[in-house]
Amino acid sequence: MTPSGYPVPPRLLWVLLWALLMAVAVWTRPFLPVDETRYLAVAWEMWRDGNFLVPHLNGETYSHKPPLLFWLMNLGWAAFGLNDWWPRLAAPLFGLGSLYLTAALARTLWPDREDIAAAGPTILLGCIFWTLFTPLTMFDMMLALFAVLGLLGILRAWQGQRWTGFGLLAIAIALGVLAKGPAILLHVLPAALLAPVWGASRPQNHRPLGLRSWYLAILAATLVGAALALAWAIPAAIAGGDAYAEEIFWGQSAGRMVKSFAHAKPWWWYLTVTPPLVLPWLIWPAVWKAIGGRAAWQNHQGLRQALEDPGIKFCLAWFVPVFVTFSLISGKQLHYLLPIFPALALMLAFLLADTTALRQRIPIALFIVLSGIVLLAPILDGALDGVIRLPEQIKDLAQNWMILLLVLSIVAFVIPRRTLGSALTVLTVLSCTLVISVHLTLKPLLDKAYDLTPLAHELARLEAQGFPLAHVSKYHGQFHFMGRLKNPIAVIGQDNDSRILDWAKQTPKGKVITYQGTISTTAKPEFIHRFRRVFITIWDRDQILTDPSVAYRTQRKKSR
Repeated sequence: MTPSGYPVPPRLLWVLLWALLMAVAVWTRPFLPVDETRYLAVAWEMWRDGNFLVPHLNGETYSHKPPLLFWLMNLGWAAFGLNDWWPRLAAPLFGLGSLYLTAALARTLWPDREDIAAAGPTILLGCIFWTLFTPLTMFDMMLALFAVLGLLGILRAWQGQRWTGFGLLAIAIALGVLAKGPAILLHVLPAALLAPVWGASRPQNHRPLGLRSWYLAILAATLVGAALALAWAIPAAIAGGDAYAEEIFWGQSAGRMVKSFAHAKPWWWYLTVTPPLVLPWLIWPAVWKAIGGRAAWQNHQGLRQALEDPGIKFCLAWFVPVFVTFSLISGKQLHYLLPIFPALALMLAFLLADTTALRQRIPIALFIVLSGIVLLAPILDGALDGVIRLPEQIKDLAQNWMILLLVLSIVAFVIPRRTLGSALTVLTVLSCTLVISVHLTLKPLLDKAYDLTPLAHELARLEAQGFPLAHVSKYHGQFHFMGRLKNPIAVIGQDNDSRILDWAKQTPKGKVITYQGTISTTAKPEFIHRFRRVFITIWDRDQILTDPSVAYRTQRKKSR
């Protein structure tokens, strides 16, 4: 039953906002180098060569990510034909699925509170951080869905649905490993191990397992999930060779963990960056009043009531161990936190469920200020000329699109909200509108500075005419999918590397791709493409032999 107070049924709201967000993202944003283009290149080579067991990038085995996303891209191509739009949807669909699984988890935690099941995913979609990452072709949304699925299985197993629950956990572990490696274990096992903490006060419909049996069942589900993942990993290791086997069995788990300690970011880094990720909810007074307010903080009554709830204990057993572990590991990225944001959203939903403090002017004012700053950027650029130097890319923005956000924010600011459902809907719609407006505003800049399609098509033309291709410095596969290239591109070294000249001598008709800060007035490349602040150029091997220095002016020099 849909809770009252929502102007649109929550389930419909989630899919409508997701669909609108994805439609705008597909239209406005090119494939972003180097991550998105690299993953597409791996999927393309899998499709082109028909090798679905071992992923490859530029003709060599690719061990940095498991194959599930690449399989899904190929599955979509098999169903819809080779296209550019399906790869953009494959990963974001997991973000949409995570909303519905979060609702299912909420119903299991609080069976009689449909309002929490509606509010949790709405709050999650309203987090600007979550919404910004939703359209990206990355692995963390996949991991988020499998984490929620595994936790749902743990909860159901504890409540007596043992075969269903442990089965879901095993499937979630297997798919999580195939999505992003053993990281899935960090997201599900702590909550399973802490079941005596969060489950002690939870009523049982069946006679609960003893702790020894519980932990043995968790171990069994983990081993089954690992075995399912090994059904791919072992044949892939045999087919990929010793180096590939070592990478997928060591590099994606312990090896990557060891390396992460070598990249210095202090333990408190996540504590400083996480609060802005919870916008706009962080600055909504209703959230702080729901947490307790001044009186409750003084006598701890509000906090005690929340912390005694089994559902909140479960969410804390999910969120805290992962957050602490990521804080202790030096290698940190913002998107690592995405899979634990559903826990945060559910806790906020629980706290807000009975609130009547619905004034939203402070968070709505944030959207008004953000849209106003972007709209006024050209005026500020002229007014501050000589005082503060704003980025020159401002002139490439389509700021007028921010009017969408400004108008909606002003309307929301003026019209009061009378129910929690309507308040959550308004803020979530504004968050999604912000991300949509940002995409529309950035479209001219992204087309100018990040779209590699013209260059990829030129490389495809050269390849079709029989010209061998080489790339100076490390190649991330950024041209392969968009150019539908059929052969690897030779990687011939860094600046002043003798391999550049050697390759040119040994390769008649060869073409060399270089990155340059400036274009020489004496030597002209055959093709020039502007990428961010550098020029990507194509040189004929005869030009390299005549003047090898043209291949040495790389991205280390700033463009003018």
